[in-house]
Amino acid sequence: MIRPIPVAVVGVGKIARDQHLPAIAANRDFLLAAAVSRHGKVEGVPNFTDFESFLRDGPEAAVALCTPPDVRVEMALAAIAAGRDLLIEKPPAATLGEIETIAAAARDRGVTLFATWHSRFAPGVEAARDWVAEREITSVEIIWREDVRRWHPNQAWIWQPGGFGVFDPGINALSILTHVLPGAIHVQAAELEVPSNAFTPIAARLTMLARGRVPVHADFDWRQEGPQTWDITIRAGSDVLELHKGGAELMIDGRGVHVGPEAEYPNIYRRFAELVAARRSDVDTAPLRIVADACLKGRQVATEPFHD
Repeated sequence: MIRPIPVAVVGVGKIARDQHLPAIAANRDFLLAAAVSRHGKVEGVPNFTDFESFLRDGPEAAVALCTPPDVRVEMALAAIAAGRDLLIEKPPAATLGEIETIAAAARDRGVTLFATWHSRFAPGVEAARDWVAEREITSVEIIWREDVRRWHPNQAWIWQPGGFGVFDPGINALSILTHVLPGAIHVQAAELEVPSNAFTPIAARLTMLARGRVPVHADFDWRQEGPQTWDITIRAGSDVLELHKGGAELMIDGRGVHVGPEAEYPNIYRRFAELVAARRSDVDTAPLRIVADACLKGRQVATEPFHD
Protein backbone atom coordinates (compact mmCIF):
# COMPACT_ATOMS: atom_id res chain seq x y z
CA MET A 1 0.00 0.00 0.00
CA ILE A 2 1.25 3.48 -0.91
CA ARG A 3 2.01 5.84 1.98
CA PRO A 4 0.89 8.55 2.12
CA ILE A 5 -2.38 7.59 0.46
CA PRO A 6 -3.19 10.01 -2.38
CA VAL A 7 -6.77 11.24 -2.15
CA ALA A 8 -8.93 13.43 -4.36
CA VAL A 9 -11.73 15.55 -2.90
CA VAL A 10 -14.81 15.55 -5.12
CA GLY A 11 -17.22 18.41 -4.46
CA VAL A 12 -15.36 21.45 -3.17
CA GLY A 13 -18.12 23.06 -1.13
CA LYS A 14 -18.46 24.23 2.45
CA ILE A 15 -18.07 20.83 4.12
CA ALA A 16 -15.00 20.00 2.03
CA ARG A 17 -13.30 23.32 2.81
CA ASP A 18 -14.28 23.42 6.47
CA GLN A 19 -13.59 19.79 7.34
CA HIS A 20 -12.16 17.45 4.72
CA LEU A 21 -9.28 19.56 3.42
CA PRO A 22 -7.96 20.48 6.91
CA ALA A 23 -8.29 16.87 8.09
CA ILE A 24 -6.36 15.56 5.08
CA ALA A 25 -3.65 18.21 5.51
CA ALA A 26 -3.20 17.25 9.17
CA ASN A 27 -2.96 13.49 8.57
CA ARG A 28 0.43 12.06 7.52
CA ASP A 29 -1.30 9.00 6.08
CA PHE A 30 -2.86 11.10 3.30
CA LEU A 31 -1.74 13.44 0.56
CA LEU A 32 -4.21 15.65 -1.28
CA ALA A 33 -3.71 14.68 -4.92
CA ALA A 34 -6.54 16.44 -6.78
CA ALA A 35 -9.83 18.28 -6.51
CA VAL A 36 -12.97 17.89 -8.60
CA SER A 37 -15.64 20.59 -8.69
CA ARG A 38 -17.70 22.46 -11.24
CA HIS A 39 -17.05 25.75 -9.48
CA GLY A 40 -14.53 25.51 -6.62
CA LYS A 41 -10.77 25.10 -6.89
CA VAL A 42 -8.02 24.06 -4.49
CA GLU A 43 -4.60 25.62 -4.84
CA GLY A 44 -1.54 23.47 -5.26
CA VAL A 45 -3.17 20.39 -6.82
CA PRO A 46 -4.64 19.48 -10.22
CA ASN A 47 -8.26 20.63 -10.51
CA PHE A 48 -10.91 18.99 -12.68
CA THR A 49 -14.39 20.25 -13.50
CA ASP A 50 -15.93 16.82 -14.11
CA PHE A 51 -15.46 13.43 -12.55
CA GLU A 52 -14.99 11.52 -15.79
CA SER A 53 -11.98 13.67 -16.73
CA PHE A 54 -10.45 13.11 -13.30
CA LEU A 55 -10.80 9.32 -13.56
CA ARG A 56 -9.39 9.34 -17.08
CA ASP A 57 -6.61 11.91 -16.80
CA GLY A 58 -6.03 12.53 -13.11
CA PRO A 59 -3.70 10.86 -10.63
CA GLU A 60 -4.36 7.41 -9.18
CA ALA A 61 -5.98 8.34 -5.90
CA ALA A 62 -8.64 7.37 -3.41
CA VAL A 63 -11.81 9.45 -3.58
CA ALA A 64 -13.49 11.51 -0.85
CA LEU A 65 -16.99 12.10 -2.23
CA CYS A 66 -18.45 15.33 -0.78
CA THR A 67 -21.16 16.12 -3.33
CA PRO A 68 -24.88 16.34 -2.50
CA PRO A 69 -26.30 12.83 -2.01
CA ASP A 70 -28.60 12.75 -5.02
CA VAL A 71 -25.68 12.68 -7.52
CA ARG A 72 -23.39 10.30 -5.67
CA VAL A 73 -24.44 6.91 -6.94
CA GLU A 74 -23.09 7.40 -10.48
CA MET A 75 -19.82 8.88 -9.21
CA ALA A 76 -19.40 6.20 -6.57
CA LEU A 77 -19.95 3.38 -9.05
CA ALA A 78 -17.54 4.96 -11.54
CA ALA A 79 -14.86 5.34 -8.86
CA ILE A 80 -15.31 1.74 -7.75
CA ALA A 81 -15.18 0.47 -11.34
CA ALA A 82 -11.86 2.32 -11.68
CA GLY A 83 -10.54 0.53 -8.60
CA ARG A 84 -10.51 3.57 -6.32
CA ASP A 85 -10.96 3.30 -2.56
CA LEU A 86 -13.89 5.50 -1.58
CA LEU A 87 -14.92 7.64 1.40
CA ILE A 88 -18.46 9.05 1.25
CA GLU A 89 -19.73 12.03 3.23
CA LYS A 90 -23.02 11.52 5.07
CA PRO A 91 -25.72 10.69 4.18
CA PRO A 92 -24.04 8.10 1.95
CA ALA A 93 -26.67 8.16 -0.81
CA ALA A 94 -30.14 9.44 -1.59
CA THR A 95 -31.79 6.05 -0.98
CA LEU A 96 -31.16 2.72 0.69
CA GLY A 97 -31.18 1.03 -2.71
CA GLU A 98 -28.37 3.27 -3.92
CA ILE A 99 -26.03 2.65 -0.99
CA GLU A 100 -26.73 -1.07 -1.13
CA THR A 101 -25.80 -1.03 -4.84
CA ILE A 102 -22.62 0.92 -4.06
CA ALA A 103 -21.66 -1.47 -1.25
CA ALA A 104 -22.20 -4.52 -3.44
CA ALA A 105 -20.06 -3.01 -6.20
CA ALA A 106 -17.26 -2.28 -3.72
CA ARG A 107 -17.33 -5.87 -2.45
CA ASP A 108 -17.21 -7.26 -5.98
CA ARG A 109 -14.34 -4.96 -7.01
CA GLY A 110 -12.38 -5.46 -3.80
CA VAL A 111 -12.04 -1.78 -2.92
CA THR A 112 -12.43 -0.12 0.46
CA LEU A 113 -15.71 1.73 1.02
CA PHE A 114 -16.23 3.93 4.07
CA ALA A 115 -19.72 5.42 4.49
CA THR A 116 -18.94 8.02 7.15
CA TRP A 117 -21.13 9.27 9.99
CA HIS A 118 -19.08 12.14 11.39
CA SER A 119 -21.19 12.66 14.53
CA ARG A 120 -20.25 9.18 15.72
CA PHE A 121 -16.72 10.51 16.12
CA ALA A 122 -17.78 13.33 18.47
CA PRO A 123 -15.72 13.02 21.68
CA GLY A 124 -18.58 12.06 24.01
CA VAL A 125 -20.14 9.33 21.88
CA GLU A 126 -17.97 6.32 22.76
CA ALA A 127 -18.27 7.05 26.49
CA ALA A 128 -22.04 7.26 26.04
CA ARG A 129 -22.03 3.91 24.24
CA ASP A 130 -20.11 2.33 27.12
CA TRP A 131 -22.55 3.82 29.67
CA VAL A 132 -25.56 2.51 27.75
CA ALA A 133 -24.06 -0.98 27.44
CA GLU A 134 -24.07 -1.37 31.24
CA ARG A 135 -27.67 -0.25 31.87
CA GLU A 136 -31.30 -0.99 31.16
CA ILE A 137 -32.33 2.01 29.07
CA THR A 138 -35.84 3.34 29.72
CA SER A 139 -36.14 6.30 27.31
CA VAL A 140 -34.31 8.50 24.79
CA GLU A 141 -35.10 12.08 23.79
CA ILE A 142 -33.45 13.90 20.89
CA ILE A 143 -33.75 17.64 20.29
CA TRP A 144 -31.86 18.73 17.17
CA ARG A 145 -32.70 22.27 16.10
CA GLU A 146 -30.58 24.59 14.01
CA ASP A 147 -30.73 27.47 11.54
CA VAL A 148 -30.69 26.29 7.93
CA ARG A 149 -29.71 29.76 6.75
CA ARG A 150 -26.51 29.56 8.79
CA TRP A 151 -25.42 26.07 7.75
CA HIS A 152 -26.87 25.71 4.23
CA PRO A 153 -27.22 29.21 2.78
CA ASN A 154 -28.66 29.34 -0.73
CA GLN A 155 -28.40 25.58 -1.23
CA ALA A 156 -31.55 24.85 -3.19
CA TRP A 157 -30.74 21.14 -3.59
CA ILE A 158 -31.66 20.41 0.04
CA TRP A 159 -35.31 21.25 -0.70
CA GLN A 160 -35.52 19.00 -3.77
CA PRO A 161 -36.25 15.24 -3.88
CA GLY A 162 -33.17 13.46 -2.57
CA GLY A 163 -32.05 16.54 -0.64
CA PHE A 164 -33.22 15.28 2.79
CA GLY A 165 -34.36 18.67 4.15
CA VAL A 166 -34.13 18.74 7.95
CA PHE A 167 -33.02 15.11 7.91
CA ASP A 168 -29.66 16.29 6.57
CA PRO A 169 -28.71 17.41 10.10
CA GLY A 170 -31.21 15.13 11.82
CA ILE A 171 -29.49 12.04 10.47
CA ASN A 172 -26.45 13.05 12.53
CA ALA A 173 -28.50 12.53 15.68
CA LEU A 174 -29.79 9.23 14.31
CA SER A 175 -26.22 8.11 13.60
CA ILE A 176 -25.37 8.67 17.28
CA LEU A 177 -28.57 6.94 18.40
CA THR A 178 -27.95 3.82 16.33
CA HIS A 179 -24.33 3.67 17.52
CA VAL A 180 -24.89 4.05 21.26
CA LEU A 181 -28.11 1.99 21.26
CA PRO A 182 -27.47 -0.79 18.73
CA GLY A 183 -30.31 -3.03 17.67
CA ALA A 184 -33.60 -2.64 15.89
CA ILE A 185 -35.23 0.79 16.05
CA HIS A 186 -38.71 1.07 14.59
CA VAL A 187 -40.48 4.27 13.55
CA GLN A 188 -43.98 4.18 14.99
CA ALA A 189 -45.16 7.59 13.78
CA ALA A 190 -43.76 10.78 12.25
CA GLU A 191 -44.99 14.26 11.46
CA LEU A 192 -43.17 16.09 8.68
CA GLU A 193 -43.60 19.83 8.15
CA VAL A 194 -42.97 20.62 4.48
CA PRO A 195 -42.83 24.21 3.18
CA SER A 196 -45.32 24.84 0.40
CA ASN A 197 -42.48 25.63 -2.04
CA ALA A 198 -40.32 22.59 -1.14
CA PHE A 199 -40.33 18.82 -1.45
CA THR A 200 -38.44 17.99 1.76
CA PRO A 201 -39.32 18.77 5.40
CA ILE A 202 -38.13 21.79 7.37
CA ALA A 203 -39.13 20.08 10.64
CA ALA A 204 -39.90 16.54 11.76
CA ARG A 205 -41.08 14.82 14.91
CA LEU A 206 -40.49 11.09 15.22
CA THR A 207 -41.84 8.54 17.69
CA MET A 208 -39.75 5.36 17.71
CA LEU A 209 -39.28 2.16 19.66
CA ALA A 210 -35.84 0.66 20.34
CA ARG A 211 -35.23 -2.92 21.44
CA GLY A 212 -38.95 -3.51 21.41
CA ARG A 213 -39.55 -1.57 24.61
CA VAL A 214 -37.54 1.69 24.79
CA PRO A 215 -39.47 4.81 23.68
CA VAL A 216 -37.43 7.22 21.57
CA HIS A 217 -38.64 10.70 20.63
CA ALA A 218 -36.87 13.00 18.18
CA ASP A 219 -37.61 16.66 17.42
CA PHE A 220 -35.81 18.07 14.37
CA ASP A 221 -36.27 21.69 13.28
CA TRP A 222 -34.37 23.88 10.83
CA ARG A 223 -35.91 27.19 11.89
CA GLN A 224 -34.06 27.86 15.15
CA GLU A 225 -32.23 31.16 15.31
CA GLY A 226 -29.67 32.14 17.94
CA PRO A 227 -27.98 29.33 19.90
CA GLN A 228 -28.26 25.97 18.19
CA THR A 229 -29.51 22.84 19.95
CA TRP A 230 -27.99 19.39 19.38
CA ASP A 231 -28.97 17.37 22.49
CA ILE A 232 -29.62 13.71 23.28
CA THR A 233 -30.88 12.61 26.71
CA ILE A 234 -30.78 8.93 27.65
CA ARG A 235 -32.45 7.66 30.81
CA ALA A 236 -31.87 4.41 32.64
CA GLY A 237 -34.32 4.61 35.53
CA SER A 238 -33.08 7.47 37.72
CA ASP A 239 -29.71 7.63 35.92
CA VAL A 240 -29.45 10.27 33.20
CA LEU A 241 -26.87 10.74 30.45
CA GLU A 242 -26.87 13.91 28.33
CA LEU A 243 -24.96 14.56 25.14
CA HIS A 244 -24.83 18.23 24.22
CA LYS A 245 -23.43 20.15 21.24
CA GLY A 246 -23.77 17.15 18.97
CA GLY A 247 -21.80 14.88 21.29
CA ALA A 248 -18.99 17.31 22.07
CA GLU A 249 -20.10 17.56 25.70
CA LEU A 250 -21.15 14.73 28.03
CA MET A 251 -22.98 14.94 31.34
CA ILE A 252 -23.89 12.05 33.62
CA ASP A 253 -26.38 12.65 36.43
CA GLY A 254 -25.89 16.40 36.07
CA ARG A 255 -22.08 16.36 36.23
CA GLY A 256 -19.80 17.14 33.32
CA VAL A 257 -17.47 14.38 32.11
CA HIS A 258 -14.16 15.18 30.41
CA VAL A 259 -14.16 13.62 26.94
CA GLY A 260 -11.36 15.38 25.09
CA PRO A 261 -11.28 17.81 22.16
CA GLU A 262 -13.51 17.78 19.12
CA ALA A 263 -11.88 15.83 16.28
CA GLU A 264 -14.67 14.33 14.20
CA TYR A 265 -13.12 14.62 10.75
CA PRO A 266 -9.53 13.88 11.80
CA ASN A 267 -10.91 10.68 13.34
CA ILE A 268 -12.82 9.89 10.16
CA TYR A 269 -9.61 10.01 8.16
CA ARG A 270 -7.75 7.95 10.75
CA ARG A 271 -10.48 5.33 10.39
CA PHE A 272 -10.28 5.49 6.60
CA ALA A 273 -6.52 4.88 6.73
CA GLU A 274 -7.11 1.84 8.96
CA LEU A 275 -9.72 0.45 6.57
CA VAL A 276 -7.50 0.95 3.52
CA ALA A 277 -4.58 -0.76 5.27
CA ALA A 278 -6.77 -3.72 6.25
CA ARG A 279 -8.55 -3.80 2.85
CA ARG A 280 -11.89 -3.65 4.64
CA SER A 281 -15.08 -1.59 4.33
CA ASP A 282 -17.39 0.08 6.85
CA VAL A 283 -20.93 0.68 5.60
CA ASP A 284 -23.76 1.10 8.12
CA THR A 285 -27.18 2.03 6.71
CA ALA A 286 -29.11 2.09 10.02
CA PRO A 287 -29.46 5.92 10.25
CA LEU A 288 -30.60 6.14 6.62
CA ARG A 289 -33.14 3.37 7.20
CA ILE A 290 -34.78 5.37 9.99
CA VAL A 291 -35.10 8.40 7.69
CA ALA A 292 -36.63 6.24 4.97
CA ASP A 293 -39.08 4.69 7.45
CA ALA A 294 -40.03 8.13 8.79
CA CYS A 295 -40.84 9.28 5.27
CA LEU A 296 -42.89 6.15 4.62
CA LYS A 297 -44.88 6.41 7.85
CA GLY A 298 -44.86 10.19 8.16
CA ARG A 299 -47.88 12.44 8.02
CA GLN A 300 -47.05 15.51 5.96
CA VAL A 301 -48.18 18.90 7.20
CA ALA A 302 -47.95 21.88 4.86
CA THR A 303 -46.30 24.97 6.30
CA GLU A 304 -45.36 28.44 5.06
CA PRO A 305 -42.93 28.72 2.14
CA PHE A 306 -39.22 28.95 2.90
CA HIS A 307 -37.00 31.68 1.46
CA ASP A 308 -33.29 32.19 2.13
